[in-house]
Amino acid sequence: MNIYLKKSLRVTLAIVLAISFTNCKTVQNANNKQKGAVIGAAGGAILGAIIGNNVGKGGNGELGAVIGGVVGGGAGILIGNKMDKQAQKIEEEIPGAIVERVDDGIVVTFDEESGVYFDTNKYNINAASQVTLDKLANVLVEYIDTNILVVGHTDSAGAAEYNMTLSKNRAQTVTSYLSSHGVASNRFTTEWFGETKPTHDNSTAEGRLHNRRVNIVILPNEKMVKDAKMQSGEN
Repeated sequence: MNIYLKKSLRVTLAIVLAISFTNCKTVQNANNKQKGAVIGAAGGAILGAIIGNNVGKGGNGELGAVIGGVVGGGAGILIGNKMDKQAQKIEEEIPGAIVERVDDGIVVTFDEESGVYFDTNKYNINAASQVTLDKLANVLVEYIDTNILVVGHTDSAGAAEYNMTLSKNRAQTVTSYLSSHGVASNRFTTEWFGETKPTHDNSTAEGRLHNRRVNIVILPNEKMVKDAKMQSGEN
């Protein structure tokens, strides 16, 4: 096969994959950069989805390294296609979850209105949350070539030090629960921010409800990236 024909096939493949799966709400929200078609800043958009307007206000370098950067070219489109499928599956299985396709990743946010919540001052998984996490675990087990970041937050009620510990315990509890339901423990990274990263106004009851949240970030692992580059001929 000559070089021109190889290049033509790659372009055709990229176009076909880029227009696939456009009916999913999360996919419709993903522009070309978010779907991995071009190289972007390391983790900036995902950080924004997790911690809102607090991006760049200190303490996020390590988290940004965990998230990594955006894979470009044909490999990025292949990765975007796989992540689109997984995002769509999560939306179908857990209708209440807030699911966003951001860069190469998927950000799932649970607050007291969307599937996983904790009783006041508690960090044990209640019965309602178990149902949601069981469904999420099933999807994560099905799509094994990903890493998972779990991030805990609280509202501003109570002492800051207490809230930091509470968010840590809640994030670790979610991680432990998913690990005990078939998701390999080596796929997880756990982070927590207490009350320091609000996305809503803590002066209102509704704002505090949304700030009491857990983010699940699903990211392509090294195997997915390597396989995509091999398939696209970018090795």
